[in-house]
Amino acid sequence: MSHQALLLVELGVVVLVLAILARLAGRLGISPIPLYLLGGLTLGEGGLVPLVTSEEFIEVGAELGVIFLLLMLGLEYSARELVAGVRAVAPSGLLDLALNFTPGFLAGLLLGWGVVPSLFLGGVTYISSTGVIAKLLHDLGWSGNRETPVVLSILVFEDLAMAILLPTLGVLALGSSTTEAIVAIGIAVALMAAVIGFAYRQGDRIGAFVFHRSDEVSLLSVFGLTLLVAGLAEGVNVSAAVGAFIVGISLSGKAVAKAETLIAPLRDLFAAVFFVFFGLSTNPRDIPPVLGVAVVLGVVTALTKVLTGRWAARRAGIGRIGQLRTGFALTARGEFSIVIAGLAAGVAGAEELPALAATYVLLMAISGPIAAKLLDSRGARTAT
Repeated sequence: MSHQALLLVELGVVVLVLAILARLAGRLGISPIPLYLLGGLTLGEGGLVPLVTSEEFIEVGAELGVIFLLLMLGLEYSARELVAGVRAVAPSGLLDLALNFTPGFLAGLLLGWGVVPSLFLGGVTYISSTGVIAKLLHDLGWSGNRETPVVLSILVFEDLAMAILLPTLGVLALGSSTTEAIVAIGIAVALMAAVIGFAYRQGDRIGAFVFHRSDEVSLLSVFGLTLLVAGLAEGVNVSAAVGAFIVGISLSGKAVAKAETLIAPLRDLFAAVFFVFFGLSTNPRDIPPVLGVAVVLGVVTALTKVLTGRWAARRAGIGRIGQLRTGFALTARGEFSIVIAGLAAGVAGAEELPALAATYVLLMAISGPIAAKLLDSRGARTAT
């Protein structure tokens, strides 16, 4: 079989496996992210059926997956919503950062990884999964609950923190000097501030300029603009993902709904490829040595997320059950924990991080929704 034929066959098998895993996740009522990771583990080095020719192509698809994830994340919030949300939830967001970044950072130091790899692990344990949580709120019928705006506000704060954290970690991953790192972080922060300020005033006009009555023209416009900005961001040592996020928050008004409709299928496809690629890059034999650490981190950071949620909900005047729902809803980790771990590839001292992050995300993406469902059923019994 020729190289091209083998490439197409392998890609076809990978996509069909993704479809099967997504269907299985739907029947189980869980996020497909853990199953995608497991699929990647079985297809990568040390897996049951290692890929031969398509891994390089999948790596490019994984890069697009990160870009689409951040683009869609930016589209979820207008500049006005971001500014208002941060003002309202800043104390809770800072507590969230302190309680959930610290366990990962300290764990990295205790493992002897050094400061830089420990910063990456802190990011892995800090950020909740917007995708998993959004699905959880929908599945459990919590979208209309009083505490849901608190959950969403904390997620918005985390998203903004990611806009600073991602370029910072990206620069550290490149091994840049302190001066280069400070300059790159400064550029990222200034760029974000400038774009948010401009979009705050002109978001509708930007959307009207990019989008057209033709879906084809609109899709090509937003896709091309996103890749262009992501590439330029990468060129000045600012994460391509942050560039995509900037494009997302720049678009507002009627254009947003159209953008989400056009881009969502691409996001779903390439995000799934991203999780598979992360699994491909993790050798299953590396997981048992870090399983104990992942479990301890999971228990500790589940408790710290619950504490964060309870405190934030209490500040909003929400009752005890609502406080618990807020905390349990925030415990799941997923896509952006993996994005952060992916940035650490090649960082000296972070060789165990991909395996630990994959194991940790598997545990949290499964246990978080299960715990929330148990709480929901218990709350229903208490109410009756």
